Amino acid sequence: MALDKNQIAKRIAKEVKDGYYVNLGIGIPTLVANFVRNDISVEFQSENGVLGMGPFPFEGEEDADIINAGKQTITTLPGASFFDSAFSFGMIRSQKVDLTILGAMEVSENGDIANWKIPGKMVKGMGGAMDLVASAENIIVAMMHVNKAGESKVLKKCTLPLTGVGCVKKVVTELAVLEVTPKGFKLLERAPGVSVEEIKKATEGTLIIEGDIPEMILD
Repeated sequence: MALDKNQIAKRIAKEVKDGYYVNLGIGIPTLVANFVRNDISVEFQSENGVLGMGPFPFEGEEDADIINAGKQTITTLPGASFFDSAFSFGMIRSQKVDLTILGAMEVSENGDIANWKIPGKMVKGMGGAMDLVASAENIIVAMMHVNKAGESKVLKKCTLPLTGVGCVKKVVTELAVLEVTPKGFKLLERAPGVSVEEIKKATEGTLIIEGDIPEMILD
């Protein structure tokens, strides 16, 4: 059974380690904050100038003045701080962020990412994505494996304008967990009930399969 967006975020939350500073991109990545273990200390950073984001607020408890880079209302944890964009991007460019989690429209087998523009469609702009992919040492992409037409988004080569080149380390989709290696996408885990054959059919890029592939553990 393919994962939903919350389950993708829940799986990615397992990649977050104690003491990490983490930047969450727009879309599925913002949900990761809801699933981080309670027994670890993590600081979530947003490029609009917030350090110390918490989970999304419950309905009726939103504060319209406290938002993330995607203009979604957020909560903050005790000790959170607010600062200007120059300071925020200084953190990013000086590699103070340990893990960056981004959404994507396409990822290529060599780790290129396209996540900001579809030609012919209106976009709000690049945002902070280009700085994040240029500076981050550890980038995980949260995305759907195929588009609405059923076409693979996990490709040999991206077809959309690139955000970054050779920067993605891991991809988590509704079907699988993939590691980007010099030889292509290495299949690490599959979604519960999803077969290796289904993942093969949904992957246009080179897929490396070694031994039995375990199912993701989401609990």
